[in-house]
Amino acid sequence: MRVILWCCRIFIFLFLLAFAVKNSAPVSIRFFFDTSWQAPLIIVALAFFAAGMALGVLALCGTVFGLRREISRLKRGGKTAEAREGIVDTTDL
Repeated sequence: MRVILWCCRIFIFLFLLAFAVKNSAPVSIRFFFDTSWQAPLIIVALAFFAAGMALGVLALCGTVFGLRREISRLKRGGKTAEAREGIVDTTDL
């Protein structure tokens, strides 16, 4: 199984390397106020890919933190219910 996984990793790396070599022509990104940025196409593509991933992670942070708060609230509620009913928590032993 590890051999297959490493073969897949090597294939993906070689595919991305060939993609980077083929897309090394310089491109110009034009911003507002007549500013521009020139870089190889692969750098621009990777920069926007990384920026998209970062925005996706930031968009999920609110949901993740909200779910963590709810889990901790439910755990506290479960422990108080166990204390009321006299149930002993065996995970602490």
